[in-house]
Amino acid sequence: MIEEILVGDGTWTDESEWEVLDIDGDGEGEQHVAMPTLAVVGRPNVGKSTLVNRILGRREAVVEDVPGVTRDRISYEANWAGRRFMVQDTGGWEPDAKGLQQHVARQAEVAMETADAILLVVDATVGATTTDEAAVRKLRRSKIPVILVANKVDDQKVELEAASLWSLGLGEPRMVSAAHGRGTGDLLDDVLGALPETPREGTAVAGPRRVALVGKPNVGKSSLLNKLAGDERSVVHDVAGTTVDPVDSLVELGGKTWKFVDTAGLRRKVSNATGTEFYASLRTKSALEASEVAIMLIDASVPITEQDLRVISLVADSGRALVLAFNKWDLVDEDRRYMLEREIDRDLVRVPWAQRVNISAHTGRAVAKLVPQMDTALESWDKRISTGRLNTWLKEVIAATPPPMRGGRQPRVMFATQASTRPPTFVLFTTGFLEAGYRRFLERRLREEFGFDGSPVRISVRVREKKERKK
Repeated sequence: MIEEILVGDGTWTDESEWEVLDIDGDGEGEQHVAMPTLAVVGRPNVGKSTLVNRILGRREAVVEDVPGVTRDRISYEANWAGRRFMVQDTGGWEPDAKGLQQHVARQAEVAMETADAILLVVDATVGATTTDEAAVRKLRRSKIPVILVANKVDDQKVELEAASLWSLGLGEPRMVSAAHGRGTGDLLDDVLGALPETPREGTAVAGPRRVALVGKPNVGKSSLLNKLAGDERSVVHDVAGTTVDPVDSLVELGGKTWKFVDTAGLRRKVSNATGTEFYASLRTKSALEASEVAIMLIDASVPITEQDLRVISLVADSGRALVLAFNKWDLVDEDRRYMLEREIDRDLVRVPWAQRVNISAHTGRAVAKLVPQMDTALESWDKRISTGRLNTWLKEVIAATPPPMRGGRQPRVMFATQASTRPPTFVLFTTGFLEAGYRRFLERRLREEFGFDGSPVRISVRVREKKERKK
């Protein structure tokens, strides 16, 4: 019955439609099962992300034919022959990297140190380089199983050239073509043989709430994640757009485990983006849809921009709970605070219900206040109002302020029910259409009575179909 109410033609003819079943699950009891981790490492532009996508069987990692696209270590869940494991994509590793690439290399090194097995990817068309040899020396010092992968073996000629990779001392190179899928099935069989049944460390965590960090480029999303986690989970640099792929991290905060996703900064609409930015935008949108609450970071030291408003609209349209985090508060003076309040009143009229907190990811100021704000937003997002209580309240509100006339007649609200949660969605059965202004009035009064701080509220109107007069 609930499907008919939400996706029907907008009319109802029978009071039996007033009975709405509670079919939405609350997601409680989900378990984060500990799985062994496979790290994919190598120098830049050898095809690591392409191989990761081939292992996953879907396009998750951002791929472009230029070096340095992947910068963080990003984890994905994979399944081969009925066995589940985590695949960790990394940026290109170089022993003498400087600047931003030094941070990228450090992330790859962390992946090497924490993984249960490693794929060292080498470009077979180029052969063993000094960087590949340096990576082998580093990997030999660990006791982690290492599988040498000769990528870009597209034909028999390259296969013969790839035989020279025996010189690296890691045994037989597994010859694959990640772009075309050649040899990847045999490689995955070898991976299952190298991975342990359980990870070296890590335990099952009960149902972490999913949090997406969103905002425009260079607003401090990765810095905030690192501050919350207490270590370097994401690469941080002054270069705008450092994060390309969504980065998942399990973080202990307020006595609970949260799953944070650091996303790429959105510069423009997905339809207008190109290349890496296009795929990064798609990943960001997917990460937002998979989350439960979004922390929208806004640079408080500069005026609110059109990019900020575009991302806020994306979050509001997705129906996720929302916390507005005004970052870089350590750079805000009294004059800027006054101007910011005026900008909030003028520009953020669409999300007056969002939770707000002023933070500094750089200094750590007030970042602990994010936890109670997220708790409040998620509690509202999960909230359900009983049908009896809802209709008693609605009767009083309509009696005091009836809906405006439409076409010479005043529509009557016959009945109301909460159809679902996440976000709270209410259905009103009426004898006529309710104006948008009156629906906003009902939403405002609904929030005053029942709360819903930090969560969007949706109100749907079902108009009764006029019965034909009997001749």
